[in-house]
Amino acid sequence: MPLIGFGTWDLQGEPVKESLRVALDKGYNHIDTAEGYRNEAEIGEVLKSYNRDRLFLTSKVLPTNLHYDDVLGSLDQSLDKLGTDYLDLYLIHWPNPAISLRETLLALSKLYESGLVKTIGVSNFSKYQLRVAHKISDVPISVNQVEFHPWNREQDLLEYCESNDITMTASAPLARTKVLQDPVINELSEKYQKTPAQIVLGWQIKQDVVTIPKSSSKDHIESNFEAVNFELEESDVDRINNISKQEKVYQLDLEDDIYGIPS
Repeated sequence: MPLIGFGTWDLQGEPVKESLRVALDKGYNHIDTAEGYRNEAEIGEVLKSYNRDRLFLTSKVLPTNLHYDDVLGSLDQSLDKLGTDYLDLYLIHWPNPAISLRETLLALSKLYESGLVKTIGVSNFSKYQLRVAHKISDVPISVNQVEFHPWNREQDLLEYCESNDITMTASAPLARTKVLQDPVINELSEKYQKTPAQIVLGWQIKQDVVTIPKSSSKDHIESNFEAVNFELEESDVDRINNISKQEKVYQLDLEDDIYGIPS
């Protein structure tokens, strides 16, 4: 699983197609999408021009579609829209307490065993929810994709993932650009002569956290990718880990449209 990928949340229509082409031409080979992003068809159009075997493609099933048959149906639709016969990774986008997690994981196990998905995982699961999923799943839980950035470090969750061979993926890796204003990040930006975004992404990569920044700017897409080409000193990783400000940039509101189109 490539340590840096291209996130596509909130990108639809021509913008997602244009941005994805820039990313793929730059060298990204990990693409992150979701049923709820409503952009799988556009992504599929772009992928027709690229070698599928060289790509790592992730999608996610909506929390409203976690019953057994609904999971199978959602995967079929995603594959059709993306123009592929398998996903490298398929995630439960958000936990849904109204639907049995065991039922959902049984469906994911079937998809895994059939080869339609190469690996399975979860997204936005707490440490407790991840422990439950890890315990009852018939196949390995490979990934937990969660909000992770210098203002929301999820240290206990990260340690649990590391101890159980689960990869953490950072969604909203730049805190929707908010964290780029942090004084420590900007001091390190000057020290390394890197952009604030590169500092944050480099901090995630240094900890073996997969990061999936999203941008519609050609310059930012290309610049973000260069975060793989430098390494923060351990003392500077510690400086970021000691930032006192803690703030999340998204929350799941079950009464809001975000439940149908989650972040």
